[in-house]
Amino acid sequence: MAMVEMVNIIGLFMVLMLLLITLIILFACKPWRYFSRFRSSRFSSTFKVGDLQRPLISDDGNLIQGQTSEVTREYDLEGACYQNDGLLHSSLTEGRFYKQRLPSSSPHFTQGESFILEVISEPSDNALVGQTLKLPAEKGSLTEVQTYDWQNNRNENFQYDLEKDRLINLSPGLVENQRSWLSLEVIAGPAIGLQHVVNSTSSSKLPVKLGRVSPSDLALKDSEVSGKHAQITWNSTKLKWELVDMGSLNGTLVNSQSVSHPDLGSRKWGNPVELASDDIITLGTTTKVYVRISSQNEFQIPFKIGVASDPMAVRRGGKQLPMEDICHYKWPLPGANKFGLFCVCDGHGGSGAAESAIKIIPEVLGNILSDSLRKEKVLSKRDASDVLRDMFAKTEARLDEHQYEGCTATVLLVWKDNEENFFAQCANLGDSACVIHLDGRCIQMTEDHRVVSLSERKRFQEAGVPLRDGETRIFGINLARMLGDKFPKQQDSRFSAEPYISEPLRIDQPSKDFFAVLASDGLWDVVSPKKAVQLVLQMRDKERGTENSAEKIANGLLNEARAMRTKDNTSIIYLGFDTSL
Repeated sequence: MAMVEMVNIIGLFMVLMLLLITLIILFACKPWRYFSRFRSSRFSSTFKVGDLQRPLISDDGNLIQGQTSEVTREYDLEGACYQNDGLLHSSLTEGRFYKQRLPSSSPHFTQGESFILEVISEPSDNALVGQTLKLPAEKGSLTEVQTYDWQNNRNENFQYDLEKDRLINLSPGLVENQRSWLSLEVIAGPAIGLQHVVNSTSSSKLPVKLGRVSPSDLALKDSEVSGKHAQITWNSTKLKWELVDMGSLNGTLVNSQSVSHPDLGSRKWGNPVELASDDIITLGTTTKVYVRISSQNEFQIPFKIGVASDPMAVRRGGKQLPMEDICHYKWPLPGANKFGLFCVCDGHGGSGAAESAIKIIPEVLGNILSDSLRKEKVLSKRDASDVLRDMFAKTEARLDEHQYEGCTATVLLVWKDNEENFFAQCANLGDSACVIHLDGRCIQMTEDHRVVSLSERKRFQEAGVPLRDGETRIFGINLARMLGDKFPKQQDSRFSAEPYISEPLRIDQPSKDFFAVLASDGLWDVVSPKKAVQLVLQMRDKERGTENSAEKIANGLLNEARAMRTKDNTSIIYLGFDTSL
């Protein structure tokens, strides 16, 4: 009897063991999942709810380092790509696209459940960052969502409308161009008119350094600006330009708000602050820099530009010699995107007239050329004489407050036609000058308006008021044509504000043999136009392929003026088409 009970117990134990082993095998293999897969075989991908919290990445994985892989509907690439500017087109070859997350708080799914969905990714060619792609209904962007109810062992099918469903909002957004252009222009202070343009992909030119000494990208000859004052860099994670004060002595402001370290003068760096278009950066108290940011290459100048200047105070035995020269260039002019301006003004009796003129000239010229009829007339006739003459007349009319001070003005207007050919035309008053080298020719684009020059003597003679013997100045002024000086002009009719205007010069398909030099008389007093051209040709060969070659050429001319012992303020603008420099 005991033996029979023992056998029964062993048998029951074996049965239980077999059942346990069977259950373990079933839970390990989960054969029921094949039934779900069979029912949903037409769906392409299986995701966990938690998986949808992670961004989906393109197969090629070419995301830029530091970039987030998700873009919300409100996301605006300010300074890089604007949502509504039509620049953010989808491009499968670009290899960068972004998908939005599904909301994590779903009332339909619980943690651990699976659902299967089919996403057909055929992004529109005109998709913008943050937009939801609206795919045709017949393609079934999201055809069906299935969940498995473990408790009731039944399948439920949910049909969702892509436009109405709050839960599913996958929006592949392809960013075609993440380049951002930064333009800086000095609008107040000793370096007024100085400009600098850089784009966010030019890593070799970043960060942009602002300071008083070399190697600053924006060299500001202002005693209140520190040698290394501030710098601007591109934050590739935030897709923003950022400014940081580098421990300057006199501080940095953005829109009148200090961004320096609280311990001013401690030489500690401040915290980076984001920049936006139309911001005003103040360095010290006098230098102000205007900021423009765009996703388009609208600031890019089709020339190599170099600017150099020096008051040459040491040439008068250390005697203070105020800086009265001002250089300015602008490409493109506001309202005239095919036109650019290059200008040198040299003041006398003070710098006030030159400072006023350098502000008025670009504004007046831009207003004139924003008139489509006048602009088209210039393009069709390939001659801007009427525009330049009108510009000088309107500028002179706005200088009534400058009764006892005036300035020279040499303006080079450059524009391009629809065939990408360039044209250059110059107008001037006074003795600042412009010379152009093109196809082996040295072309004088200006006329000298000193009282003793042949052209002015002839004009006086024809007007019946010739110079007396030994007379070299009128009212103590050695110029016969200038802007400002309203009182002397009222006293003597020989003074004039009528400019000399050169013939327009055509430059076929940007010539590498083209360059121009504009300068105040501090250069031309000691260096002839022919000698200046020879020096530039020598320096171009030497500096070809080097960084900041245009600046080096401008400074080379300035050094020549020093070597020749010039005693006047000297300012130089160099521009050339040779992009290999």
